[in-house]
Amino acid sequence: MTLRLYDTATRSLRDFVPREAGKVAIYLCGLTVQSEPHIGHLRSGVNYDVLRRWFLHTGYDVTFIRNITDIDDKILVKALEQDRPFWSIAYANELVLAAAYRSLNVLPPTYEPRATGHVPEMHQLIQKLIDDGHAYVAGDGSGDVYFDVASYPGYGALSGQRPDAMLAGGDEVERAKRDPRDFALWKGAKPDEPADAYWPSPWGPGRPGWHIECSAMTWRYLGAEFDIHGGGLDLTFPHHENELAQSKAAGLPFARYWVHHALLNLGEAKMSKSLGNVIDLAHVAELGIRPVELRYYLAAPHYRSRIDYSDEALQEAAVAYRRIEGFVQRAVERVGAGTRGEIPAGFAAAMDDDLNTSGALAYVHEETRDGNTGLASGDDSVVRASLARVRAMLGILGVDPLDAQWSAAEQTGELRGVIDALVALALEQRAQARARKDWAAADAVRDQLKHAGVAVEDTPQGPRWTIGEQD
Repeated sequence: MTLRLYDTATRSLRDFVPREAGKVAIYLCGLTVQSEPHIGHLRSGVNYDVLRRWFLHTGYDVTFIRNITDIDDKILVKALEQDRPFWSIAYANELVLAAAYRSLNVLPPTYEPRATGHVPEMHQLIQKLIDDGHAYVAGDGSGDVYFDVASYPGYGALSGQRPDAMLAGGDEVERAKRDPRDFALWKGAKPDEPADAYWPSPWGPGRPGWHIECSAMTWRYLGAEFDIHGGGLDLTFPHHENELAQSKAAGLPFARYWVHHALLNLGEAKMSKSLGNVIDLAHVAELGIRPVELRYYLAAPHYRSRIDYSDEALQEAAVAYRRIEGFVQRAVERVGAGTRGEIPAGFAAAMDDDLNTSGALAYVHEETRDGNTGLASGDDSVVRASLARVRAMLGILGVDPLDAQWSAAEQTGELRGVIDALVALALEQRAQARARKDWAAADAVRDQLKHAGVAVEDTPQGPRWTIGEQD
């Protein structure tokens, strides 16, 4: 079955046909690093990581670019508020973001370019737009350069907006625009901004507009035309609309497919630092949710389905994952880890159907039930086959419990040895109580462990413990 993806530009499901056979080039709009990430930001990383893993599984050579916006109005405001260099704020938040991606087992991009590292390419692209009559230098001496929306007849096609019904975006000072719909390609330096937040240019000192950076970086790393442009649904307009317009106007074929993921909401609004309604990784950790469980929560819904966040929904997802994880652990104890097996046809069909992870997970749960039945009946061949298939499917989703990323040592760090020793001591006391038939003492040890968040399960191979839910 051919992979089909929903293309925002055509508003339809389309068979994926790569520009070059056997290869796929993807550009994902990354974050503006004015602050630390929240889990709404991380949904993007997880969703496109699953897409990338599916391409890799099906034999594609994947080039995956995810940019960093490290110069922006919001970052400059933070710099003035904190009396810090803008680049210091951006880099500190970039490090936190990278650690968050690693904690969720998101594969590193092929390249991760920063906007500040590509100013020459932006200058080249802007000058071409000026020369071709699609951009103009403001006549007030400010050094601003604007894209002339009226010069590009296709403007609004991606988002479905009607240009004659559009208003000014409100994201920049209205200095010398010819049309309120025009948007900044280059922003002249302003006296009330940090003194180091500018670069020399043919039009005077200044800095890039938000939209030009992505056009310049896709051109630099993926060429004039590439396969997939990704990002959140909220970026469709104006960011992606403006990217498309300036790139096409400059003669670049640009993206063949536009793939947008839905948002993660808290209440009725999208999760946003500016709205003050965010859930960050610290809050998730306080709930006792592990990174692997957060990834499962973010990957389980279809990428085009809105997620309405609640602590309860996150905890329910964690319980669902633990059931799968429990089967894997019991199966490994019984037949060994083995290797990942073949992907079931139903799972593959779901993934090829617009990356339907929700439908694909139904096959994971079905295979888990079959494996548990094999465990109960003592049929090791069934257990072994189910384990191999479950691990293969979970590997595509990035949540295989046996992946080194999720190893217990990495999850609990230096405390693991201490925890092991304390639990082993308690289990030894319980074993001694059971040996002398002191069932009350044995139950008391088990209850104390459970109250501390350690679940004990008696197996033919001896007691097995996991970090479970506290009373």
